Amino acid sequence: MAFKLILKHNAMKTQTVQIMGYQIQTSLGDLAPNGKKMIINTLNPHSYCVAKKDKAFARALSSADVLLPDGIGVVLATKFLRGIDIQKIAGQDMQLHLLKLANAKSLRIFYLGSTQRTLECIQEKIQKEYPKIQVDIYSPPFKTVFSPEDDREMVGRINAFRPDILFVGMTAPKQEKWVYRNKEALQVNIIASIGAAFDFYAGTVKRSGPLWIKLGLEWLPRLIREPRRMAKRNFISTPEFLWEIMVLKLFRGT
Repeated sequence: MAFKLILKHNAMKTQTVQIMGYQIQTSLGDLAPNGKKMIINTLNPHSYCVAKKDKAFARALSSADVLLPDGIGVVLATKFLRGIDIQKIAGQDMQLHLLKLANAKSLRIFYLGSTQRTLECIQEKIQKEYPKIQVDIYSPPFKTVFSPEDDREMVGRINAFRPDILFVGMTAPKQEKWVYRNKEALQVNIIASIGAAFDFYAGTVKRSGPLWIKLGLEWLPRLIREPRRMAKRNFISTPEFLWEIMVLKLFRGT
């Protein structure tokens, strides 16, 4: 992908950065139901590297209305290549932002993905912490590829509930490709793919502490806790991503 960087400003505040072929939104301020369908995805070094080999995933990421920098590597790449500071915005940060907004406006939220146990924990926690939100859940069958019948079942359950916000947690790239494939049929204002944020909010997986996040090392405790799951991200995708930004810096002068 060709590399270029474009900044858009609003009241002296950076809003978007176009980097490595993707346009990244640098704040959560504009995320709110506005009557139009909004697809929100996140980008990190692993998803960037996977998308280079998976055209359907790349299309899903590129077509998002909002793409957030959910990875310290994306933050560092922007700083290293252009000297511009942006902040990491994790899927969990986005989820909490939308939950607060939904509670303030008494909105309806649907959670699609993960296990029934995790979803029930989420539902129970939302009822306690955000009592003005109406929430529904569905745990789809665990499959590598969903059938058309599976898609119809999921879309039907979602549309029957008429949510304002849909959170999808099937891990990348499965979740983003599912949304891209079904977005026209989904009658939802905001559709956000947030992966592991389901488990973080439910408490079934512990998110790294604030100090690790501040240091840009949120990935390290997760690697220690889940070495098999996180190994590919940290030992294959991260070096590949770092190599690419080094090449861009050295040979393109940016």
